Amino acid sequence: MNKRALLVSLSTMVLAAGCGGPGESASVPEAQPAGSTSADIGNHIVHFSAQTTDQLPPAIAREYNIVRSKNRAMLNVSVLRESDNVPVTAEVTVNTVNLTGQLKNVTMRKIEEPGDTVAIYYIGDTTVANREVLNFDISIRPDGEDEVSKVRFQREFYSD
Repeated sequence: MNKRALLVSLSTMVLAAGCGGPGESASVPEAQPAGSTSADIGNHIVHFSAQTTDQLPPAIAREYNIVRSKNRAMLNVSVLRESDNVPVTAEVTVNTVNLTGQLKNVTMRKIEEPGDTVAIYYIGDTTVANREVLNFDISIRPDGEDEVSKVRFQREFYSD
Protein backbone atom coordinates (compact mmCIF):
# COMPACT_ATOMS: atom_id res chain seq x y z
CA MET A 1 0.00 0.00 0.00
CA ASN A 2 1.48 3.38 -0.95
CA LYS A 3 1.77 6.22 1.56
CA ARG A 4 -1.08 8.22 0.06
CA ALA A 5 -3.47 5.28 0.25
CA LEU A 6 -2.36 4.62 3.83
CA LEU A 7 -3.02 8.23 4.90
CA VAL A 8 -6.42 8.25 3.19
CA SER A 9 -7.46 4.90 4.69
CA LEU A 10 -6.30 5.94 8.17
CA SER A 11 -8.26 9.18 7.88
CA THR A 12 -11.37 7.26 6.80
CA MET A 13 -10.95 4.77 9.65
CA VAL A 14 -10.70 7.57 12.21
CA LEU A 15 -13.80 9.28 10.83
CA ALA A 16 -15.71 6.03 11.22
CA ALA A 17 -14.51 5.43 14.80
CA GLY A 18 -16.47 8.32 16.32
CA CYS A 19 -16.54 7.31 20.01
CA GLY A 20 -13.55 7.13 22.36
CA GLY A 21 -12.11 3.75 23.17
CA PRO A 22 -11.26 1.32 25.96
CA GLY A 23 -11.06 2.84 29.39
CA GLU A 24 -13.85 5.34 28.76
CA SER A 25 -16.09 5.95 31.72
CA ALA A 26 -19.85 5.49 31.70
CA SER A 27 -20.14 8.93 30.09
CA VAL A 28 -19.46 7.64 26.58
CA PRO A 29 -20.93 10.17 24.14
CA GLU A 30 -23.70 9.14 21.80
CA ALA A 31 -22.40 8.34 18.31
CA GLN A 32 -22.93 11.13 15.79
CA PRO A 33 -22.87 10.97 12.00
CA ALA A 34 -19.30 11.40 10.75
CA GLY A 35 -20.15 14.39 8.59
CA SER A 36 -18.87 15.28 5.19
CA THR A 37 -15.28 14.53 4.14
CA SER A 38 -15.36 16.29 0.77
CA ALA A 39 -16.77 19.41 -0.83
CA ASP A 40 -17.49 20.42 -4.41
CA ILE A 41 -15.95 23.85 -5.11
CA GLY A 42 -16.85 24.24 -8.78
CA ASN A 43 -14.21 22.71 -11.05
CA HIS A 44 -12.57 20.89 -8.11
CA ILE A 45 -13.39 18.53 -5.27
CA VAL A 46 -11.69 19.08 -1.90
CA HIS A 47 -11.16 16.05 0.34
CA PHE A 48 -10.36 16.64 4.01
CA SER A 49 -9.90 14.72 7.23
CA ALA A 50 -8.59 15.27 10.74
CA GLN A 51 -7.30 12.65 13.17
CA THR A 52 -4.98 12.34 16.12
CA THR A 53 -1.42 11.69 15.02
CA ASP A 54 -1.05 8.56 17.18
CA GLN A 55 -3.12 6.84 14.45
CA LEU A 56 -0.22 7.18 11.99
CA PRO A 57 2.24 4.31 11.63
CA PRO A 58 5.66 5.26 13.11
CA ALA A 59 7.45 5.03 9.74
CA ILE A 60 4.99 7.42 8.06
CA ALA A 61 5.18 9.87 10.98
CA ARG A 62 9.00 9.84 10.81
CA GLU A 63 9.06 10.32 7.05
CA TYR A 64 6.81 13.38 7.25
CA ASN A 65 8.28 14.73 10.49
CA ILE A 66 5.02 14.41 12.42
CA VAL A 67 5.00 13.90 16.18
CA ARG A 68 2.82 10.87 17.06
CA SER A 69 0.57 11.71 20.01
CA LYS A 70 -3.00 11.36 21.25
CA ASN A 71 -2.74 15.10 22.01
CA ARG A 72 -1.93 16.21 18.44
CA ALA A 73 -4.40 16.45 15.58
CA MET A 74 -3.42 16.32 11.92
CA LEU A 75 -5.41 17.90 9.10
CA ASN A 76 -5.09 16.34 5.64
CA VAL A 77 -6.44 18.18 2.56
CA SER A 78 -6.31 17.22 -1.11
CA VAL A 79 -7.72 18.96 -4.18
CA LEU A 80 -8.80 17.02 -7.29
CA ARG A 81 -9.86 18.40 -10.67
CA GLU A 82 -13.47 17.33 -10.99
CA SER A 83 -13.35 16.47 -14.70
CA ASP A 84 -10.72 13.71 -14.37
CA ASN A 85 -9.98 13.27 -10.63
CA VAL A 86 -6.36 14.39 -11.11
CA PRO A 87 -4.70 15.95 -8.04
CA VAL A 88 -3.81 19.62 -8.45
CA THR A 89 -1.68 22.06 -6.52
CA ALA A 90 -3.47 24.80 -4.64
CA GLU A 91 -3.02 27.55 -2.12
CA VAL A 92 -4.37 25.99 1.10
CA THR A 93 -4.66 27.95 4.34
CA VAL A 94 -6.49 27.03 7.53
CA ASN A 95 -7.98 28.97 10.40
CA THR A 96 -8.72 26.66 13.32
CA VAL A 97 -10.48 27.52 16.58
CA ASN A 98 -11.94 25.50 19.43
CA LEU A 99 -15.40 26.10 20.91
CA THR A 100 -14.08 28.68 23.39
CA GLY A 101 -12.68 30.73 20.49
CA GLN A 102 -9.04 29.81 21.13
CA LEU A 103 -7.05 30.03 17.90
CA LYS A 104 -5.10 26.86 17.09
CA ASN A 105 -2.10 27.34 14.84
CA VAL A 106 -2.11 24.94 11.86
CA THR A 107 0.47 25.63 9.17
CA MET A 108 -0.18 23.57 6.07
CA ARG A 109 2.64 22.08 4.01
CA LYS A 110 2.52 20.48 0.62
CA ILE A 111 3.39 16.79 0.16
CA GLU A 112 3.96 15.59 -3.39
CA GLU A 113 4.59 11.92 -4.14
CA PRO A 114 5.72 10.93 -7.63
CA GLY A 115 4.38 7.81 -9.26
CA ASP A 116 2.09 6.69 -12.07
CA THR A 117 -0.26 9.35 -10.80
CA VAL A 118 1.32 12.10 -8.76
CA ALA A 119 -0.25 12.42 -5.30
CA ILE A 120 -0.55 15.96 -3.96
CA TYR A 121 -1.92 16.76 -0.53
CA TYR A 122 -1.47 19.25 2.27
CA ILE A 123 -0.98 18.42 5.94
CA GLY A 124 -0.72 20.41 9.14
CA ASP A 125 -0.99 19.61 12.85
CA THR A 126 -1.82 21.20 16.19
CA THR A 127 -2.28 20.26 19.84
CA VAL A 128 -5.65 19.03 21.13
CA ALA A 129 -7.09 18.18 24.52
CA ASN A 130 -9.41 15.26 25.31
CA ARG A 131 -12.90 15.93 23.92
CA GLU A 132 -11.79 19.20 22.35
CA VAL A 133 -13.91 20.26 19.39
CA LEU A 134 -12.14 22.12 16.59
CA ASN A 135 -13.68 24.12 13.77
CA PHE A 136 -11.54 24.02 10.63
CA ASP A 137 -12.06 26.87 8.15
CA ILE A 138 -10.10 25.95 5.02
CA SER A 139 -9.44 28.43 2.20
CA ILE A 140 -8.53 26.84 -1.13
CA ARG A 141 -7.42 28.45 -4.39
CA PRO A 142 -6.51 25.77 -6.94
CA ASP A 143 -3.77 26.76 -9.40
CA GLY A 144 -5.31 28.46 -12.41
CA GLU A 145 -8.37 29.66 -10.49
CA ASP A 146 -8.96 33.30 -9.51
CA GLU A 147 -11.43 32.74 -6.69
CA VAL A 148 -10.77 31.37 -3.23
CA SER A 149 -13.26 28.74 -2.03
CA LYS A 150 -14.03 28.07 1.62
CA VAL A 151 -14.80 24.79 3.36
CA ARG A 152 -15.72 24.46 7.04
CA PHE A 153 -15.97 21.33 9.14
CA GLN A 154 -15.89 20.40 12.80
CA ARG A 155 -14.30 17.44 14.61
CA GLU A 156 -14.11 16.31 18.23
CA PHE A 157 -10.92 14.59 19.42
CA TYR A 158 -10.52 11.96 22.14
CA SER A 159 -7.19 11.45 23.85
CA ASP A 160 -8.06 9.50 27.01
